[in-house]
Amino acid sequence: MSRFHVVSGKGGTGKTTVAAALALALAAEGKRTLLVEVEGRQGIAQLFETQALPYAERKIAVAPGGGEVHALAIDAELALLDYLQMFYKLGGAGRALKKLGAIDFATTIAPGLRDVLLTGKACEAVRRKDKGGRFVYDHVVMDAPPTGRITRFLNVNDEVAGLARVGPIHNQAQAVMRVLKSAETAVHLVTLLEEMPVQETVDGVAELRAAGLPVGGVVINMVRPALLDETAVDVVANGQRPAVAKALSRAGLGGAQRGGPADLLIDPLLEEAREHTERVALERSGRAEISGLGLPTYELELLGDGVDLAGLYRMARGLRKQGVAS
Repeated sequence: MSRFHVVSGKGGTGKTTVAAALALALAAEGKRTLLVEVEGRQGIAQLFETQALPYAERKIAVAPGGGEVHALAIDAELALLDYLQMFYKLGGAGRALKKLGAIDFATTIAPGLRDVLLTGKACEAVRRKDKGGRFVYDHVVMDAPPTGRITRFLNVNDEVAGLARVGPIHNQAQAVMRVLKSAETAVHLVTLLEEMPVQETVDGVAELRAAGLPVGGVVINMVRPALLDETAVDVVANGQRPAVAKALSRAGLGGAQRGGPADLLIDPLLEEAREHTERVALERSGRAEISGLGLPTYELELLGDGVDLAGLYRMARGLRKQGVAS
């Protein structure tokens, strides 16, 4: 099973929420998961109702069965200082560079350097072992950039390895790509059953596959319940007004005669029902496109009151029931 889970998706699909729920699901039964944020939005801290994440790994939740979720907000400047210390032993000189603004300048001006540092730090956590030779974290989950730039974000180390033919930068870039293109990694895409998110998911999967990056599964988020059964859909589709009138009458809303109380409700109800059936048809079409990708698919229901901490645990249970951690 993959150990590095990269979660991406079109903006507004809830990828940060899904990443957090996935981290909880994978941490169940005594496992340790690291949830990584790379975009500096502190969305993870808000979801878990905790203080802003520092550039340090910190336990933020306990999963069912005694597992732990730790979290880390990767700061590109501090990651560069780590990098300089690791390969060049700069120590105090590195801190001096930060004070002079050189670190901020480098992460801003150097093409792709920021993404190299972010992916490198996450992959280091994936590979890290304790003194007994066991992995420190059973799983690492990254709340990654949106679908539109996920392939370039993950593939930037390939470009860097090509530019720097020798030396520690080349070796580090190659080491990161060995993790990202291995069976250890799975890139999951979050979508909604709407036209634009589904199309972006299809395009994203094609780009990831073309780049040789391992695609995991598709998480369909905020799935709304079907309110009408097939019979009701048929009634609406065929405009069977008398059948609706009789149903209202049987429900005690007055007679079915023209102009009666039941009759006045028919047109508004049929209009709402038509809108619902159109949405159901769109969702069916979206499911068909996603099914055509040939990937594992998971569905998470729409939480009407928004996602609080209890909702996050509920989503994690839903993912586990669908086998995401098996």
